[in-house]
Amino acid sequence: MASEQVWVVAACFNEEAVITRFIERVLVVPGVDHLVLIDDGSRDATVQQIRDFLTQRRSQGLLVPVTLLELTRNFGKEAAMLAGLDHVRERCAAAVLIDSDLQHPPELIEAMVAEWRAGAEVVSAVRDDRDQESRLKVLSASWFYRVFNKMVDSIQLREGAGDQLILLDAAAVKAITSMRESSRFFKGLMPWTGYRAVALPYQRVKREAGSTSWSPLKLFGYAIDGIFSFSVLPLRVWTGLGLMVSSFSLLYAFVIALRTLLFGRDVPGYASLMGAVLFLGGIQLIGIGVLGDYIGRIYIDVKRRPHYFVRAVHQGSELLR
Repeated sequence: MASEQVWVVAACFNEEAVITRFIERVLVVPGVDHLVLIDDGSRDATVQQIRDFLTQRRSQGLLVPVTLLELTRNFGKEAAMLAGLDHVRERCAAAVLIDSDLQHPPELIEAMVAEWRAGAEVVSAVRDDRDQESRLKVLSASWFYRVFNKMVDSIQLREGAGDQLILLDAAAVKAITSMRESSRFFKGLMPWTGYRAVALPYQRVKREAGSTSWSPLKLFGYAIDGIFSFSVLPLRVWTGLGLMVSSFSLLYAFVIALRTLLFGRDVPGYASLMGAVLFLGGIQLIGIGVLGDYIGRIYIDVKRRPHYFVRAVHQGSELLR
């Protein structure tokens, strides 16, 4: 491993419209030594576009410091990022994770590398505005960060910082790749390691082409993964709620018993009985659902399945494996 080499890692999924421009912009950034692209099971011509670009440059006699990892299917962004970090782990002194949709300026990498050389172990690009997003998405993201930071004691997430553009020192790369849990939440894993972090502000631009693959439902699921991966507070909440409902039930039973002693037998009403039964049944089902989610994650983790499979590794126009 070259002691000062900086490698860029980018996951790709259906980015045929921008992937060539992305490669060209990354390769001209001062301080970048190599680019690793991970195709996460794209259904368009992303892989062919990359291979054509590499073949063309090689035919011109140009050295192309680009590696393409072609995964066997779509494993998800977290798995794709892990595949890239696994590949560069012993090959570079620092790795930069960046999305390949050109919403995050590759030119910022130069400043990030400068911060790293000055002593930072992690350099995170933080969005200083959300002008390109809908108001609903902005509000939901703010809500998530507030809820997460309230529920998790071990770490605090900074709004606007994430995995779209971040530099990791080699030690941080080793720490991240050593954690092999199935439900990965990089936004939380990185601050959990405790490495010194520096934030750089930037403005995200509108996508040049294509559309995001992150639907509201996927974002909601990702948020749930983050909370459940770092907190058992949901279990404790339902324990406390159960104790509260039980205490209320005991108090109500005492009131009924006292009324019966003082005023005789009382005929209960159908509406109040059904209301109580449905309320308690709903509480129980929600609690069982929360418990089942945690158990499901344990079930998936203990099977120890690999996070991804690589179909082929391409270096330039040459197939390595």
